[in-house]
Amino acid sequence: MAGFQLSQVKVSWTAFVVLAHFTYLLLGATVFQILEREAERNSRNHFQVEKLHFLANYTCLDGPALEKFVQVILDAWEKGVNPSGNSTSPSNWDFSSSFFFAGTVVTTIGYGNLSPSTVSGQVFCVLYALCGIPLNLAFLKQLGKCLTIHLGHLERRMVSIVPHKKTVEALAVSLFFITGSLLFLVIPSLLFSYVEGWTFGEGFYYAFITLSTIGFGDYVVGNDPGKEYISLYRSLAGIWIIFALAWLALILNMGARVMEHVVVLTQPGFKKQQEEEEV
Repeated sequence: MAGFQLSQVKVSWTAFVVLAHFTYLLLGATVFQILEREAERNSRNHFQVEKLHFLANYTCLDGPALEKFVQVILDAWEKGVNPSGNSTSPSNWDFSSSFFFAGTVVTTIGYGNLSPSTVSGQVFCVLYALCGIPLNLAFLKQLGKCLTIHLGHLERRMVSIVPHKKTVEALAVSLFFITGSLLFLVIPSLLFSYVEGWTFGEGFYYAFITLSTIGFGDYVVGNDPGKEYISLYRSLAGIWIIFALAWLALILNMGARVMEHVVVLTQPGFKKQQEEEEV
């Protein structure tokens, strides 16, 4: 198999991508461990201390009874019921919330804070996802094409003003990125911060984790039982997700192309090797 010279070692394009990917994962794992492990240990110790204090103050309870109650709370949380709420809290399955959930299914975000608990609901969810995910991909692809066309129109208009094509391309992409960031990241983050009572950093974190379809579920809009939301709040959030996904997917694709272009420029053998492996 053909190869190219990189630091005195012949490496294929596929091997390079695999090596870079897993090196990045190892780096991320190391940094996350350094940043989060101590906080987790502190939280665990704090919980154990609070549990002991609770048992000391309420002597009518014993350890097994408390553990059983904690399990009830965990089961309720896994089924989408916030333990801090009450029976009058808004339903997780009203139309607005259901619309929002349907959006998280077809976009594969999957927050994990809410899922079907009935067998019929689980079966329908599987069938719904099987049809909905391809449909959503087709929708995002078409929406991405429309955004690309508008970006091309913007470039042509700018070329008539600035005759340097490379400069115009850079300016158009920058304008596209800045405008999209304001519309789909900054402004929604401000709105979520105001409505949910989060900091701007938490709102921005939620917006990006959602649009990148990572969907940890640690922050979810419309999930606070102590707040009263307008009926269409989560539906509007679902619509925001759909359109913002197309923009972010286009930005990430551009980023991937730029990375490939940089590698090709620094190591010309990469391009030939990549083309041979694709064939």
